[in-house]
Amino acid sequence: MGFTIDIDTGGTFTDGFICRGDQVETVKVPTTPHDLTVCFLECVKAGAERFGLPLEDLLHDTEIVRFSNTIGTNTIIQRDGAKIGLIMTKGRENLAPVGEAPGKAPLVAADMVVGLAEEVSPAGEVVTAPSEAEALQAAQTLIDQGARCLVVALANSDANPANERLVQAAIKREYPRDFLGSLPVFLSSNISPRAGEQERVNAAVISGYIHPKLVRLLYKAGEDLRRRLYHKSLFIGHNNGAVARVAKTRAINTYNSGPTGGLMGARLMADLYGTSDLISADMGGTSFDLGYVHRGTASYSVRPSVEGFPVNLPMLSIRAIGAGGGSIAHIEDGRLEVGPQSAGALPGPVAFDLGGTEPTVTDADVVLGILDPDFFLGGGMKLRPDKARAAIEEKLAKPLGVSVEEAALLVKETVDRNMGLETKALREEVAPEGEPLLLVFGGAGPSHCCGVAEVAGLKKILLTPVASVFSAFGASTMDVGHIYYRRAESLFGDTDFSQFVSAAVADMRREAERDLRGEGFSLDDGRVGLDLFVKPNGGGCELKVAVEPDFFESAEKTAGAEASVRAALADAGSSVNGGPLTITTLSLSCSAPIPHYSLPSSALGSCAADAARKGSRVVVLRRGAGAEQVPVYDMAALTAGHVIGGPAVVESKDTTALVPFGWRLSVDGYRNCVLEEV
Repeated sequence: MGFTIDIDTGGTFTDGFICRGDQVETVKVPTTPHDLTVCFLECVKAGAERFGLPLEDLLHDTEIVRFSNTIGTNTIIQRDGAKIGLIMTKGRENLAPVGEAPGKAPLVAADMVVGLAEEVSPAGEVVTAPSEAEALQAAQTLIDQGARCLVVALANSDANPANERLVQAAIKREYPRDFLGSLPVFLSSNISPRAGEQERVNAAVISGYIHPKLVRLLYKAGEDLRRRLYHKSLFIGHNNGAVARVAKTRAINTYNSGPTGGLMGARLMADLYGTSDLISADMGGTSFDLGYVHRGTASYSVRPSVEGFPVNLPMLSIRAIGAGGGSIAHIEDGRLEVGPQSAGALPGPVAFDLGGTEPTVTDADVVLGILDPDFFLGGGMKLRPDKARAAIEEKLAKPLGVSVEEAALLVKETVDRNMGLETKALREEVAPEGEPLLLVFGGAGPSHCCGVAEVAGLKKILLTPVASVFSAFGASTMDVGHIYYRRAESLFGDTDFSQFVSAAVADMRREAERDLRGEGFSLDDGRVGLDLFVKPNGGGCELKVAVEPDFFESAEKTAGAEASVRAALADAGSSVNGGPLTITTLSLSCSAPIPHYSLPSSALGSCAADAARKGSRVVVLRRGAGAEQVPVYDMAALTAGHVIGGPAVVESKDTTALVPFGWRLSVDGYRNCVLEEV
C-alpha cells in the first residue's frame, strides 16, 4: 500500500498528516503567506524526513495527495483578488456587491458594472435576448477599464441560462482562448443554478474574484509534485466534504476547505463514539472554528455567508471568530481585549522572534509556563520567553497596573471566555437538552479547552493524538466526489413531477459519470446520493433531506420519500400540517471511495502514568496562587488506560494539553485523551 498525504494550510502553520498502512507521521511547518505552495512542499518534505525517505521516493510511492488551503478565504479577507468586470441585467445593477466594508475595498468597483437590455421571465421564458453587439461593447468597456475577469449574472438565469450563455459565446468568439487578451468569463448559472438572485450574483463574483490566484497557485503546487516524481492528480479539498482535481474545482468550492476537513474528522469521531451530538472546536493560530455533528450529520448551511456575503451555494457550516494562538492582546478603553487581529505566520507571536512586537495568546502561554519554549514543535522552533515577557509587560501589564503573570493570565482567561461563550451559544442552539461531547483540536486548542468547556457548561472533552493537525487528518477521510444541482420549484405530487425528476437525475448522473471518469474512477464503483431541498409551500425553512436516488420510480416510493421529508421538516421545527411541499432544488452527489486511515484500538492497561512523566515545571494557573510546580507528561508515551489528575501538562511534539485543577485526563482504547471534570 502506498502513502496518502493530506495537507492543510492555516494562517500560522501548515499541517501534514501522512500515512502508509498503520504508519503515521504528523508535521507542522510555518505557513508562507507570500506563496502557499512553498509551505505546501515544505510540509511534504518534512513528512518524507519523518519516514526517512528522499522526497522523490515518498512521492513516487504516494497514492493520493489532498490539499486544503486558505487561498480563497485570505483573498477575500485581504481584498487582493482579480479586478472583476460584472455584466448584469439593466436595472438590476443595484444587486452588485459594490458596498465597502469598514477598511476594505468592495469586491466589484462601482464603475465596473454594466447593464444589458435583456429579459428572462421567472418561469424561464426568454422575453428579450441580449444584443450581441451590446454584449461585446459591455465586455470591451470593462476590459478597457482593467477587468481581469468577467462575470455574467443576469436576472432569472437560474430558470433559463440561455441569455447568459449567449453573452459568453459572443465574448469568446471575439476573444478566443488562443488570444493573449482572452479573459475567463464566468456565468452565475454555472456557479449556482439555485433560486435567489442576490445570492447567485454574490457567489459568481466571489468565485471569479479568487479564481486567478487559485489557478496560479494550485497548478504550481501540482507541477511542483510532478517534478518530484508524483505521477497522479493533486486533489483539492471542497467545502462540501469531498475532494476533486484542480481542473474540476470551482474557486468558491475551496472556501473554508481547511475547517471542512476538521468537521469531517469530527463526524468520524461522533460515529466512533456513538454520540448523537458533538461540537467541534478548532483553535489554531488565527481563528477559533466551531462546527457540530447531530445524529451523524455535520453542520450544513443551505444559504451560507462567505465573509459576510450571502450565497446560495450550499456548504458545510463553520462558525469562526478571531481567537487563536496568534490573536493579539491589546488595551481598549482601559480593558484588555484579545483579537480579532492576528499576528499570523509572519511576523507571528513575539516569542517566535520573527519581528512580532504585539503580545499574543501564545506569548501569554509561554509566560505562564504552559508552553515549553525549548520544546515548541518538538524543539524544532525555539521560543523567546524573555521577548514575550517584555512585550506583555510593556503593552499590557504596565497600562493595567498588574504583574506580567497577572496580565498573561488575564489574556488566557479573556480568550477562553470569548471562545467559551461562542461554544455555549452553539450548544444552546443545536443541543439545548443534551450533553454534547466537545472535540477540541488545532495546535492551540488543547491548552485552552478546559477553560472553554467551563464557560460553555460542558463536562467532557475529547483530544486525539493528532489534535494539532486534525483538519489534515479529517481531510484524509474525504473521498473524491462531486455535487450537482438542478432548480426544481415543483410541488410533491404534481402531475409531471416524476417525469421532471427522472430527466433531471438522468442528466446529473451523466455529468457524474463523465467527471468521475476524468478523475480515474467509475460511477459503477462509487456511491450516488440524492437530496431534495424542500420547504413548506408558501415559505418557511428550506431544508436538505436525503432520499433514495430512485424515489420517483413508483407511487409507493414517492409517498415514502414525502413522509421522510415531512418528518425531517417537523424535526427541524417547521409546521407542515399536511400542506403541500415545494421542492426548490434537486442535488445529486457522487463519490468514489478511496482507502482511509483507520484508528487502531487496544485494550486498557494500568492507570498509572508514571512511565510517561517527563518531569515538572513552574506554571501559573490561578489568580493569587503564584507559580506552582506542575508535573509534565509525554503524550506519545501515554497508553490506553492511563489516568492523570490535574493540575498537569501533557505535551507532544506539536501541541500541549493543560489539565487544570478539578479535571482528569484518561486515555481510552483509541489512545484518545478524554478530559472530564471531577
